[in-house]
Amino acid sequence: MFKPNYIYYEKEIENYTLGKKLLSQYSDIPKIIIDNHNNIEELRKKNNKEFPNLKKNLIIGIRKTHKFVENHKVSDYLVPYTSSGCTAMCLYCYLVCNYNKCAYLRLFVNREQMLEKIKKVAEKSDKELTFEIGSNSDLILENTITGNLDWTIEQFSKTNKGYLTFPTKFDMVDSICNIEHKGKIIIRMSVNPEIVINKIELGTSKFINRINAINKLKNSGYKIGILIAPVVFIENWKEEYENLLKILANNLSDKVKKDVFFEIIFMTYSYVHRMINQDAFPNAINLFNKELMTGRGRGKYMYKSDIKQEGKNFFIEKLNFYFPNNNIIYIV
Repeated sequence: MFKPNYIYYEKEIENYTLGKKLLSQYSDIPKIIIDNHNNIEELRKKNNKEFPNLKKNLIIGIRKTHKFVENHKVSDYLVPYTSSGCTAMCLYCYLVCNYNKCAYLRLFVNREQMLEKIKKVAEKSDKELTFEIGSNSDLILENTITGNLDWTIEQFSKTNKGYLTFPTKFDMVDSICNIEHKGKIIIRMSVNPEIVINKIELGTSKFINRINAINKLKNSGYKIGILIAPVVFIENWKEEYENLLKILANNLSDKVKKDVFFEIIFMTYSYVHRMINQDAFPNAINLFNKELMTGRGRGKYMYKSDIKQEGKNFFIEKLNFYFPNNNIIYIV
């Protein structure tokens, strides 16, 4: 379980069961009361080089925004849920675009309110809806602190309609393997070559451990997807990603390979990432490559269209070879 250096919390969390639990659970950690989890001035004013230390803080509050955003990939809606940010330090993390250096882990204790809205929307719909509850954080990681994912799966399995889905880069899945989920949960494991995990996805689970977690989850009856994401065009990227597919093909169980689906997302980057990474991780891989990238809106970068097309062609060919019976849901 993550042990923070400091806890910053809104006073109101003391009125919630989970808030009381977390304060007791971390009784030995120094605590600072804040007015708003969205704006902690002393942390916001830290220098970029302090980014790794900022990640060692834990913020606890009440989620006040509950707007559902339409999505047309695996889910129908992106849903604000029980956490945002993360303790890991992936050098491309898209949350840094939203929160800058303050992409630390924030926990929200009003989980009943959030899940109730999901259930009401699901019940009112004429069709079966899927809700993405992990777009702002990693719920497998968060679960090691809060137990929220265990609770969520148990509660949602009692509903009549709808599905929940979330991605993860972590392998700590044992606690959810024995929960009755009634096939209503879709878990998508994000994978990358070992060199990307070791040098870019700092603080996340090893590749082989993620594969083992996939097999465990499938053995427990969960619907499984695999995110090859984000694809990073490192040196020798074709060899690295084909080797990734070989390792998956050799180590995934037959149960997984029967109906697993794939999503492929190419990396996007930003000026904010560049500034933080050069100060906080001066010896890390430089992900900005002006030969391969082009502008994408204000201060953001994406791979050039011809580079992405080459990548699309590569993954379609190789996935059809190694996983001929499995669907590619999308490539973006």
